[in-house]
Amino acid sequence: MLNFTDQNSAKNLLCGDGWRIGFRSDVEIYKGLVGADSWAIELTEGEFKDFCKLASQLAETMQIVATELSDEEKICCTLETEDICLEVNGYPHCFNLHFQLLRGRRSEGYWDEEAVPFLVGAIAHLLD
Repeated sequence: MLNFTDQNSAKNLLCGDGWRIGFRSDVEIYKGLVGADSWAIELTEGEFKDFCKLASQLAETMQIVATELSDEEKICCTLETEDICLEVNGYPHCFNLHFQLLRGRRSEGYWDEEAVPFLVGAIAHLLD
């Protein structure tokens, strides 16, 4: 994981292979950023908070349902707010993440199974 932090301008960007996420409290509208190697989108503070909350809840849900599934079973879970929809798909220990902005810019993005654990870990770090 790479980490760039500049306390003077309240910048925080975390990134690694196939993922990146950041938050800047010192800008007016688009304070958050999510992306992968070849794409990124800036999010409003509300969109960013919803993204982080839903992604964390979905990762936790995948761990909870692991005890209910056989090793061969995949699962798909979706959570959404008025602004954003997130979906995980795969095995409880190995799943991808897809999101869609539902209003305004109507964008979407995707992280593969290899990037998701690091992205979820970075979210936890940003929320500390």
